[in-house]
Amino acid sequence: MIQLATFLFIGGQEAILIILAVVMIFGAKNIPEIARGLGKGMRMLKDASNDIKTEITKTAEKQGLDTSITKDVQEELKKVKDEFEDFTGSISRKM
Repeated sequence: MIQLATFLFIGGQEAILIILAVVMIFGAKNIPEIARGLGKGMRMLKDASNDIKTEITKTAEKQGLDTSITKDVQEELKKVKDEFEDFTGSISRKM
């Protein structure tokens, strides 16, 4: 049985239909501009969240709070993620 790649529960036919609708609505000339704008928006959102994170960390350090616990939690989460990826890497998914 041939397994088709799915992304967010969207099959190949649905993806083609969505792409066709986008081309028809926005036109082929505008698609790169739209994609560029979406990329810039995502970058701005990521930068803003990083700025907020650094401000919270600076404020916590000024107040004398111990922020090293977050690093410990991040390291533990990374270990769990790596172990999970090792485990799921050996499992083949069939639909």
